[in-house]
Order: sequence, then C-alpha cells, then structure tokens
Amino acid sequence: MAHRIVGQPVGKLEGLGKVSGQARYSGDVTLPGLVWGKALRSPLPHARILRIDTSRARDLAGVLAVLTAQDLPNILVGRRMFDMPMLARDRVRFIGEKVAVVAAVDPDIAEEALALIDVEYEDLPAVFDPIEALQADAPILHENPAAYEGAPAERPHPNVQSVLRFKLGDVEAGFREADRILEHTFRTQLDHQGYLEPHAGVVAIDDAGRVQVWASNKMPFRLKELLSQALRLPPEQIRVNLTPIGGDFGGKGSLMDLPLAYHLARVTGRPVKMLMRYAEELMAGNPRHPSVITMQTGVRKDGRILARRVKALFNSGAYAAFKPAPSVNLGGTGMGAGVYRIPNLLIEAFCVYSNNIPCGHARSPGEPQMVFAGESHMDMIARELGLDPADLRRRNLLRDGDHLANGHHLEHVRASDTLEAALKASHWAEPKAGSWIGRGMAMTHRHIGVGFTNARLRLETSGAVTLSIALPDTGTGAHLVLRQVVAEVLGLSLDEVEIELANTDDFTTDSGVGGSRVTHTGGRAAYHAAEKLKAQIEAEATKHGIPPGALAAIARAAAKDGRTLEASHFYDAKAHAAVTSFTAQVAEVAVDPATGQVTVRHFTTAHDVGTIINPIGHQGQIEGGLIQGLGFALMEEMKTEDGRISTLSLGDFKLPTIQDIPPLTTVILQDPVGPGPFNAKAIGEGSISAVAPAVANAVADACGVRILDLPITAEKVFFALREKVAR
Repeated sequence: MAHRIVGQPVGKLEGLGKVSGQARYSGDVTLPGLVWGKALRSPLPHARILRIDTSRARDLAGVLAVLTAQDLPNILVGRRMFDMPMLARDRVRFIGEKVAVVAAVDPDIAEEALALIDVEYEDLPAVFDPIEALQADAPILHENPAAYEGAPAERPHPNVQSVLRFKLGDVEAGFREADRILEHTFRTQLDHQGYLEPHAGVVAIDDAGRVQVWASNKMPFRLKELLSQALRLPPEQIRVNLTPIGGDFGGKGSLMDLPLAYHLARVTGRPVKMLMRYAEELMAGNPRHPSVITMQTGVRKDGRILARRVKALFNSGAYAAFKPAPSVNLGGTGMGAGVYRIPNLLIEAFCVYSNNIPCGHARSPGEPQMVFAGESHMDMIARELGLDPADLRRRNLLRDGDHLANGHHLEHVRASDTLEAALKASHWAEPKAGSWIGRGMAMTHRHIGVGFTNARLRLETSGAVTLSIALPDTGTGAHLVLRQVVAEVLGLSLDEVEIELANTDDFTTDSGVGGSRVTHTGGRAAYHAAEKLKAQIEAEATKHGIPPGALAAIARAAAKDGRTLEASHFYDAKAHAAVTSFTAQVAEVAVDPATGQVTVRHFTTAHDVGTIINPIGHQGQIEGGLIQGLGFALMEEMKTEDGRISTLSLGDFKLPTIQDIPPLTTVILQDPVGPGPFNAKAIGEGSISAVAPAVANAVADACGVRILDLPITAEKVFFALREKVAR
C-alpha cells in the first residue's frame, strides 16, 4: 500500500534547535536562586569510613550546605534491586562512590569545598575479577544481599547479584549424541555508552511544596516512581519535566544524583543543579558489563548443532542498582543460542558483585557480549569441521515454528534470506584482493520492544494538530516518526503536526524510551489516537456541513460550541510478537603483519525490516549502531587496574571517528509484517551486536590468529602473530 508521508526521507526537524543552541537540555535549565551541587567520591575500591570532617568545607564562603550519609535517611536506591546508598554510610565499595555532597553558589566553589572535606578510611580486601569474586575465600561486598528489596531469591554465592537461566530440551542427552563437543571462552571489556551529554539534573521545591525535576532521563514516569521511593514522598508531590536528551544508548534511566540534589534543595531552600563532569561519567556512570563467557557446543560431523551449554559471568561492579530488568540481569544473554535452532540448550548468566564501577544498561544489554562469543564460536566450530562458515550457519538457522531460548514462538522467519543477501552483497565467495585480507560474518536478531505509551491529539483552530506525548527523543528522531504517523492518518503535511512534550502530571503512566520500543508503542498510540481524532473530525464536518479537509473551519465550528476536538489512546504491548528482525553482517579487513594493525576495508550489513517510516532515520540507526559496534570491536575500553579507571577522558577512552568508518553497503529486505504502526519492525539495536564477531572472524581469516577478548587491538594481534610464528 502506498503512503504519502510514511516512507518519505525527512531530515530531523529539531536539528536546527540543537545545532543553534536553542534546545534547552537539563544542564541548561536555570531558575532564580539556583545553586550547584557536587559530590565527593571515594579514592579507594573497598574501605571502611572511620571519620568524615566537613567543618572546613562548611566554613568556605559561598558554601550553603554539606551533607554526608548521617544527614540523610538510611534509604537504599536502585531501578529494580535497591542495594545502593545515596551516600556511602559505613563503607565504600568502588572508586568513585559518593561520600559527601555540597551545595555552593557556583561550581568552582563547590569543587573547592570538596577538597576541604577530610575523610579517614580503613582499607578492606577487594576483589575485581568475577571469577575470583566467586571463590570461597573472596571478600564479600554485601553481608546480606538477600535482604535488599527486589533481590532475586537464588544466590549460589554471596557475591552473586542474580542468576538468569534459559533451558530447552536435555543438554546432556544432546552431548551424548554429538560427534564433537567444542568449548571456547571469550572475554569482553568494560565499555561506556559514549553519549555526549553527561548526566545532569535540576531539582527545585516550589511554593506549593512540590518537587520539580528536570533530568537527563529517558523514563520520566519510572523516574517519578523511583524518586517517590527514594525520597519517601507521595508520587503526586513530584513532577518530572521533560527536556531533550543528548544521547542515551541505554545509559539514561537511573536516578544518578537526583536524590542528592533534592536533599540539597530541601536543606538550602534553593533549586539545585548537579552536572557530572565526563571524568565522573567514566568513573561512576553505569557502563556496559564486562563478561567472561564459556560456550560448549555438541555437533554432528555434518555441522548440525545438537546441544549447547553457555555460562556467562557479568562483572556487575559494586551494586545492582542500575539494572532495571525484573531479573536484575541482562536479558540479552538469551542470544547465547544465536539465530540457530538448538534443540538442547542451557544458558546460565550470573551478575557478580566486585569492587568496580557498577554497571547498567547499554545498547542491546548483554547482546553484544553474547553475540561476540556465540558468532566467534560458530566460526571456530566451522574451522574444526572443515566447513565454510556460511554453510555451517545455513544448516542451523531458525525456521518458521521454531522457539527461542526463552520459549518464544517464531513465525515468518527471514534468517536465511537475510544471510544470503549479506553474502551476495559482500561478494563472500569471490577471491580476496590479496594476502592478509580476510572476511568474516556474523548474525543476530532483535525483537521490537514492548511497553505502554500515551498519546493525546488536539485539533487547533489553525487547522494544525498537536501531539502531546511523554516520550523524550534521545536523538533518534523518534518525534519525527510519530509526526509522520499522525500526518499519514489525518492526511496532513508534516508541518501541520507539532509535538508537545508532556510532563508526568499529564498522564498516569508511561514506560518511556528503551528496548527498541518507541516506534512500536509510541507509534501505535499515536496511530490509534489519530484514528479517533479523524472520526471526530468527520462527524463534526458532517454536523456543520463542512468539507472534511477544512480542518481550521471544523476546529472553529467546534470552538463556537465550546468544545476542542481531542483524542487520546493508551497503547499497551505486554508480549513480544512472533515476528523478529534478523541481521547478517560481513566485515572485510586487512591486517598489517608488521604491526598487527587491523583496518576494516569494507562492511556489509543486511537487515530484515518491516515498513520503514523514515528512511533517513532508519539508516541513521543502522549506521549509528554499526559504528558503536566497531568501537566495541576495535578500540573502546575503560581500562582499570585494581578498580581504578585510567581512561577518565574521551581522549583516553577512544570512540570511533570519521577516519575509522569503512565504506558501507546496506541491504534492506523490506517485508511489512511488523507489529509497529503500518507494520514497522525494530531497527535501533539490530546493527550493533554482530559487528565485533564479524570483525574477529575476518581477522582470523586474514592472518590465522583468533582473538578471544575484546577489543581487538593491534597489540593483541601483533603478539598473537608472534606466538603463532614461535609455535
């Protein structure tokens, strides 16, 4: 079916406001009497707090308040499991944990005050590696973690935060039937999301005693709930005001410093702004979990997979507070089965406490780690069996009627089509351009996200329509997509649809942004609200004898009767659809044997998609995820030594730049069967997870060495080549 607006390539309409500085982010919010809050952070990974002397800081001119844990209620915070104090009370558990907080008339005085706070510590034994943290004699981070609100029941070791399992069939029986059982272990690094806007927030208590919040947070209603719990205030006493968000990639869903900003505002009687420096982001944000993943797979000689066992240890850091999933784990671990039909499967994922920075969600939580391991493992199996990696995958791909690791039923499976499209576009079977050049492939899939979203439409007397919605745009162009949906249904131009950001007083609840759900839940809410408004417009036109397209006249006629034409819809998707989206990627790399340097010569990415609402934004999501995947594969790493992060600037923590981006071929297999509006599917997280294994497999093909731990740096390749020669 042809559409007027849906499917049209439209650039970001909010771009001018962002590049001109007119867009007002949370860090830009100013209020009369506003003061600055800053936090003092622990220099030690594990220590008992013996004494805190704040007297010199309190005496500094311009300082309005200094608070320690003794000045705050003894309340723990979190997103699902509540195990983290607002300020360390009796001991610190990671370098960067907040120990005290100050409010001052400007940020420089606040920083100076922090330097005047004296803290006396007593060192405690620390543990940093997840394997070591599970040993019988390991230091215990939390004496009674089972007592924390939201703590999972199963706890095989005191340092285990949570366990997540997926099981199909009988793994041991499958192994007994196998001709070969192959086992490999992989490691992935600590990695920051890399958004440009750091965490920022402003908290004010208005004249009515209500708490007004402006925050860099993508889930305003959940933020309101969490603040209500943390501050012991009724939810109706808190209002979250939405602002633009300067990048998220999974990392902007926590409370971060907001409870402290509230307590400073309460004590000083002034609005308080807290803005993290990027060194603080890298020291105490909520980055992607490092992992140790062991894969054990039983196969027939012909390559058919009979059984797989996966054990994943996620180094979760000192607290579980930043993980929102009901399991307090990483749902992406289900990708241990990959895109393959494995009749006998056991996946076990353990999130482990350690004296490191607490980790949270990053784009496709758990999936880049698991897909790196699984797709590298597949190539290693192919090599052992003497099979082409493409043939091994062909023999095991998911089909219609198969089930995922979580038991989810699949229909309209396009795994094979997507793989073949990537192989053809990448010239997989053709000779390479020379020696030390290799090709590697990898695959993944991603469901469109579920959740619940409100949309309210209002016909203005100008004939334009205003869409009120409480979904922040995290830079993805989501608001443009929603405008396109409404314009399509109502027969309007894009200029005739405006977005009005709601606040948490305007609706009862909303699941916010995350998990590739915005086009699905927000789009469907907007679509159904537009259908309702369209019916009202048609009825009003008939009543007054006005042509249905004369919206201004219709709105004015309704206004004369004292009415405004409005329509609302609450869309709630509780379960994933049976249709998922597949991705197949091929990297072509060159390896310099003298230095080990890896250069990505070309990248091919093929995607099984539904109806594309905005081709420009759609391609932007593909390229953005792919570039993040390249960073994860080749360079990004928050390097630590005994819990101390040494990459405390974006100069040291290396993100990809334009010089690192290879020529790209994108293949789109459009098939409108998705659950989103106009049969859209997800795209936001589909392109990141298979990048690293595609690169790793290409490096192995180019030079014959297998890198099992990310990132794949020149040094690792160089020393692996030397070791190969020595053997």
